[in-house]
Amino acid sequence: MEKRSTEIKDLKEGGFILIDEAPCRVEDVQISKAGKHGSAKARLTAVGIFDGIKRIIVKPGSAKVDVPIVEKKSMQVVAITGNNVQLMDLETYDMSEVPIPDELKGKLIEGGEILVWKFGANVLIKGAK
Repeated sequence: MEKRSTEIKDLKEGGFILIDEAPCRVEDVQISKAGKHGSAKARLTAVGIFDGIKRIIVKPGSAKVDVPIVEKKSMQVVAITGNNVQLMDLETYDMSEVPIPDELKGKLIEGGEILVWKFGANVLIKGAK
């Protein structure tokens, strides 16, 4: 799993963050003003990319957080079996089996290419080409 560090105050809506080792998409960032004896606080709301769970964290604005490096790539559909699809990476020839999203059921064809997000061993189908 590739990741880099950044300060929480530098994150923007639509960006990515690792919370509890789960890659999440940032939905909202609120930064409070610094008080007389304290630093600014950041309240961040994010939703898991692969599990859909909403997570909220509160940290000092200068706190370091991990940002996952999510690969956006094309993969080829090798086989469709029920609610799952077998995919092959066109660069490394690695195989993955992934559940088919409801909005793409019936639209995928064997031999076709699809767009995916990949983080470590996790693969998420984002759309068909």
